[in-house]
Amino acid sequence: MLSKGSTDALRALLELAEAPERWRSTRELAEAQQLAEPMLEQLLLRLRRAGLLQARRGRLGGYRLARPPHQIGVQEVIAAIQGPSSPSAESGGSAADQVTRALEARLQRAVTRALLELSLEELLFDLRSAEACRDGEAGLLLG
Repeated sequence: MLSKGSTDALRALLELAEAPERWRSTRELAEAQQLAEPMLEQLLLRLRRAGLLQARRGRLGGYRLARPPHQIGVQEVIAAIQGPSSPSAESGGSAADQVTRALEARLQRAVTRALLELSLEELLFDLRSAEACRDGEAGLLLG
């Protein structure tokens, strides 16, 4: 469902969301997320073109979120990386084939609706909850 590029982009955005005002270099983000720097640079450029990131050149430059995490939808990120999803244009076939294609389209619409309701801020909350669970001294955060 999610491409590797989309999951890598979401990981980088979560890294940026932890300190949204801070500029982070591609190298810093790649090291933090254990990603290949050239591949991450391509993802960050796509996210910038989609209006999700700001970029600044120079020694103190890098990338940061263009909007607060609660205003960045997961579906926006996926569309920026994977492009818009389009239903299969295939027609014909048996009745069972048609029903299967209709089911796939229905499932895709349901997933898209769910992703439209999910923001980067909610994923950040989930990330912090998961980190708290891994820390033996912290309790479980429920949201």
